[in-house]
Amino acid sequence: MKQFKYIIVVAFLGIMGLSSCSGFLDMQPSNSGNASTAIATPADAEVAINGIMRAMSSSNYYGRNFLMYGDAKGGDLTIYSAGRGLDALYSFNHSATSGSYSGFWETGYYCIMQINNLLENIERLEGEGATGFSFYKGQALTLRGLIYFDLVRIYGLPYNYDKTSYGVPNITATLAADAQPTRATVEENYTQILSDLSAGMPLLAENKSPQNGYIGYYANIALQARVKLYMEDYDGALAAAEEIINDHKYKLYEPSEWVASWSKQYGSESIFELGIDTESDLGTSSLGFYLMRYGQKSGAQGWFLASDYYLNRLGEDAADVRWGVMDNDEYWVDNKIERKGACYKYSGSTDFAGDGKETYTAVNIKIIRLSEVYLIAAEAALHATTPDKGLAATYLNEIRKRAPQLAPATAATISDDMILDERSKELFCEGQRFFDMIRMNKTIEFNDDFQGVPVSKRDKTIDRTFGKIVLPISQSEINANPALKNEQNEAYK
Repeated sequence: MKQFKYIIVVAFLGIMGLSSCSGFLDMQPSNSGNASTAIATPADAEVAINGIMRAMSSSNYYGRNFLMYGDAKGGDLTIYSAGRGLDALYSFNHSATSGSYSGFWETGYYCIMQINNLLENIERLEGEGATGFSFYKGQALTLRGLIYFDLVRIYGLPYNYDKTSYGVPNITATLAADAQPTRATVEENYTQILSDLSAGMPLLAENKSPQNGYIGYYANIALQARVKLYMEDYDGALAAAEEIINDHKYKLYEPSEWVASWSKQYGSESIFELGIDTESDLGTSSLGFYLMRYGQKSGAQGWFLASDYYLNRLGEDAADVRWGVMDNDEYWVDNKIERKGACYKYSGSTDFAGDGKETYTAVNIKIIRLSEVYLIAAEAALHATTPDKGLAATYLNEIRKRAPQLAPATAATISDDMILDERSKELFCEGQRFFDMIRMNKTIEFNDDFQGVPVSKRDKTIDRTFGKIVLPISQSEINANPALKNEQNEAYK
């Protein structure tokens, strides 16, 4: 593959200057003569972790496109006008040669190869008797599990739909420059993900305190809960979620605290928060910029806005505190009819408070929050081997408190749809909606008629039988690795 071909040569050179919270990755390429001494101390391992997370904050991944992917394709976002940027995510206008969004593949495997190199260096050093590396090893394994989970969801069919179909290549060691790895199955990917998370968990258990800016023990457990939910291992998902809830290391925001939480770093709900600093600040290419109202800041194009369907869902309670991160969008400007379709989670607030840094666009990305863990627990309890509808309602109601005028769920009223709606309202613009709808075998309806933007690559509604619910392997990757030629996703052959 193109990325695999050159990644070994430029791997660590490319991270030079890509700092996360402290320092930058100053190491030799993994195929150079001194690769075996690239990491010599635990401090070097920490720098390597910083560099990996810095790469994860690029616009091709958590810095913007991955979170946009989940909501634009899931029906919670719509577009006011075509041609402003990232439209293909909404219209599903993808092919192997155009709109392939190959940055997901390239950035994901770039990070994985850094992790593999780090793990191999740690294994070498520990074999020589060195100590002090286990916590960094646990972080690396957990990050690899997270990245593979993201990749297999983008390129592979849902686990509960066809786990024997193609996933992504399982790469767990540094590769030779001429390597041509092939795609594993979705099931094999999930096996690797759980293996990484399981191996990383006891290493992170050495220190269970919150790890601001890094991935810690409870982030690992939360990821296990998320992955097992997708696999419909409801008992496992519930056990993992309840460990976090019952250990009380994190605390749900009171309804009065929720809006302000977006202007704070590392709050009481943040289990894993990706730090964005002045060097990783994407500015006018940031997630916050793409979600604000057209013209509100110089260069703001109003790329995406909440769909009518999402606003109707949130509008079930006019007192829902989550309205506090929404503000009027371009439709209001053009028509003078109030429509709060612009989201300001990633600007800190509707008045651009940021989260305490120099610029309002350098807002940390909250990847795993405690509220999601409660929602996982609710869904898992509802579907456990011994279902407990009362317990499921209890967990769901902790999040429904944010909509005080809604009647609490009960054992008699709780349902998958109720939980799914709450996930939509709570996790809006956090990249979850599309994956939730597809894994739960729901039909996604798009708000194409909002402004009559023509969409020709999909119908107004789709479900998981639609071939383009996965991205194509880009043609450039196939050209570089002919082994992938016969493994292209079906809709793009």
